[in-house]
This record gives sequence, C-alpha cells and structure tokens, in this order.
Amino acid sequence: MGKHAFSRRRGKEKETPISLAPTKAPGASVDWFNRVFIWRAALVAAIGGLLFGYDWVVIGGASPFYQLYFHLHAKSDAWAIGWAMGCAVMGGIIGATVAGPLSDKFGRKRLLFAAAGLFCLTSIGTGAADAFHTFVLWRILGGVAIGMASNLSPVYIAEIAPAAIRGKLVAANQLAIAFGVVAAQAVNWLIAQPVAAHLTHAQLMQTWNVRFGWRWMFIATACPAFLFLLGVFTVPESPRWLLKTGKLAEAKKILTRIGGAAYATASIDSVNAGLAEEGNLKPLAELIHPKMRPVLTLGIVLAVFQQWCGINVIFNYGPTIFKSAGYKINGALFNIVLTGVAAFFAALLAMAIVDHVGRRIMMLAGALGLAATYFVLALSIHNHAVGLPVVILVVAAVGIYSATLAPVTWVVLSEIFPTRVRGAAMSVSTFALWTACFILTFTFPSIKAHLGLAGTFALYDVICLLGAVFIFLRLAETKGRTLEQIEHGFLGE
Repeated sequence: MGKHAFSRRRGKEKETPISLAPTKAPGASVDWFNRVFIWRAALVAAIGGLLFGYDWVVIGGASPFYQLYFHLHAKSDAWAIGWAMGCAVMGGIIGATVAGPLSDKFGRKRLLFAAAGLFCLTSIGTGAADAFHTFVLWRILGGVAIGMASNLSPVYIAEIAPAAIRGKLVAANQLAIAFGVVAAQAVNWLIAQPVAAHLTHAQLMQTWNVRFGWRWMFIATACPAFLFLLGVFTVPESPRWLLKTGKLAEAKKILTRIGGAAYATASIDSVNAGLAEEGNLKPLAELIHPKMRPVLTLGIVLAVFQQWCGINVIFNYGPTIFKSAGYKINGALFNIVLTGVAAFFAALLAMAIVDHVGRRIMMLAGALGLAATYFVLALSIHNHAVGLPVVILVVAAVGIYSATLAPVTWVVLSEIFPTRVRGAAMSVSTFALWTACFILTFTFPSIKAHLGLAGTFALYDVICLLGAVFIFLRLAETKGRTLEQIEHGFLGE
C-alpha cells in the first residue's frame, strides 16, 4: 500500500494509484486558525493520554511492595505475578473495544467523561485493596479506562484538528502519555522510602513501602483524573461526529470557531461528500467491506507492532531488567525515572517534527533504530555488561521509540480510517494493540526464563526488522492531507 491500493469495481480487482502528496487544507490559511481554542481542546483530551501513561506504568514501581503485601513469591506464584501485571491489559482490551462503537453512538465527549470518572474511581479502589482478588478487579477496571483513553483521545484530537497541525496535536497526546510515565516513575521513586539491606522477610513486611507506600502510588492518579473530569466539561464535541449524526448547526458553530466561516464551509462540504460516498451501509457492514480490508489490516499490524517491538517490557519490568544489570531497588527506580525523562523529551521532539518530516519516515526510523539498539543491547547483556552501558542502551531504546513509533502509530491510526467507521475501526486496532500488549506482558517472564534477557532482546530485534519491511511496503505518507483526502487515497476512491 506504500504506492498502490486495491479496490473492487464491477467484480474485478483494479489497481489504483494512491495520491497522498500534501495539498492545502480546505478553508482558511493556517494563520486564521484559533490556536488557543484548538490547543485547549487537544490538551484536555490529552490528559486522557497522561492518565493512560501514569496508570499503565505505576504498577512497575509498586510491584516489589504489593507482591510482598499479598505474599506473592517469584517462583511459586509466577502466574499470579504475571496476572497482576497483565490484568490491566485485559481491561484495556475491553475498554478499547467498547469505546469505538459507544463513541460512534453517543459522541466522543461523553465517552471521554466516562473514562475520566473511571480513572478517578479505580485509582482509589486499587490503592485501598486489601485482598489480591480485589486488587486485580480494580486493576482490570482501571485497564478499561486506559483502553478507552487510548482509543478516544487521539480520535477526538484528530477530528478537531486542522490538517496542517493534526500530526503535532495528536503527537501531543503521546507527549502527555510520556509525561504520565515520567510522573508515575517519579512518584514511585519519591514515595518509596530507602530500605536497609539484609532485612528479614518479617522486617520487610513492616516497612512503610509494603504497608502503605504502594497504595499511594496508585491513589495519586486520582488528582489528574479529577482535572480531566472537569476539563471535559469545557471542550466541544467532535465536529465530524456532529456532522455524521446530522447536527449541522452545532458542527458549523465549532468549525467556525476553529478556523472561520470559510474553513467551516469547506470542512462541512468535505465531510458530507465523504459520508455521501460511503452510502447507506451500516457501520459494521462498512467495516467488513472488502475495500476496507487493506486499510484495516494496515491499522491492525501497526498497532500490534507498536507493542511487539518490545519497549513496554522496559516500562513494566524495568526493576527486573536493571536488577539484572546489578542495581538495587532504589537505584533501579531512579534509572526507570531516567527512561521516563528520555521518553518525555523524545515525545516533545516528535511533536515538533511530525508534520514536517512525515509519518512514514519516522516509523521506518523508529523500527530500524530499535533494531540496531536491541542488537547492541543483546550483545552487551550476553557479554555480561552491567551498570551504566546497559542503562544508556535502555534509555536510547526508550528515546527512539518515544520519538517515532509511540506517537506516530497513534497519528496514523487516527488518520487512515473513514469518518463513518473511525470509532469502530479504531476499536478493532486498539483491541489488537491491547491484545498484543497482554501477550507481550504476560509472556515476558517465560520468554526471559527460556531465552535469557539477551535472547529476549534479540527476539525483539528480529520483530523490529520485520516491522520495518512492512512499513516500507505498505504505509503511504499522510502528512498535510485532510482526513477525507487520506480516506480517498487509502480506499482507492
């Protein structure tokens, strides 16, 4: 699909060239856009990304302490440890699956509000859990909120953003995710009190970290979640969703506020033309139509690859990796903070360049850069390297991922699907993403046990090389195009 798309016409397979060269967005010049209004709406939606990043990573720093509290032992309770780490992903699968169809029916704004409320509730519930099964239940519900946010925030931002700055605004969601990751890692490090060496098990059980510290790591999520809840009240509904549901006056009012009357008229004409071409098919029928298969396959593969490139293993099992490199728990937690800082500044770089460099080049650079870094990391670990070299390579991998695959995958997913089925198609892609994430998270301990840490990173190296080949062959450039122009290009219309 990098150069061609296929569409069925009159029962025959016809090869149709894709033209995705940048063109001027409909409506007014970029200088006419109400940037304050656009950025405020995008940043409120991006708080969902911040909560996604925080709630997803916080468990890594809390795990040494809640495992002791719930009497989970590394050897005899390996399945329970893996389940505690992976159960939120099961919730993420549920949240990502329901968010799309529900947001197509009730609107993006209402579902963002629901996700914010769920973040508030589950952060307190997880921190208050006194039994392992209760802890798991709250983590699954928190995962539902994560899955909803991962689906809704980039879609909402993409649908409200003008084409010229859409990549930057959607990448801001990844910046918020990275900030949430840093915040979780920093909070974990600050909350965790230093523990004296050579404490007995009974003494460890009485430490503040095991009795209370891990709880506050989770409860801290409630603060930004409450701000998200309040912020959603202040943002408009997606104008594209309003047009899809026949609410022309409301959509025109919002689009006029974004870019003026000319921009509103051009955007409405463009969206309505796209909806008319889609005809009277129901969203599900449109989603499974043969012409949708190539673009849906592209979305699924890119979503799976973003997880199977292996970087989330570093976020979720950071203490284990740094312990293997010779660091004690507090040193490991500090090194994890370094990876979060690297992710934040890399995401900031991505936001600055994505609308200039382009999606395809950045995705290729990310896949090849990670492959090279994993190769060196696998060799270093195989040769028993410890300390700073391992930290530098891990931080480099996180930086490469956060500047490329992490934000740009969400940009591409938010762009390539038709307006009529964008919510449902995003649900399919994010369902695939969270399923891949669960497999990655749940299997890492077993893969590490069989292949060793060096062999595990060598496996991710191969996956990254295969991902680079797929991106080169199938992903066309989308920068500078309206969502409707991208839709026509990928569907061969």
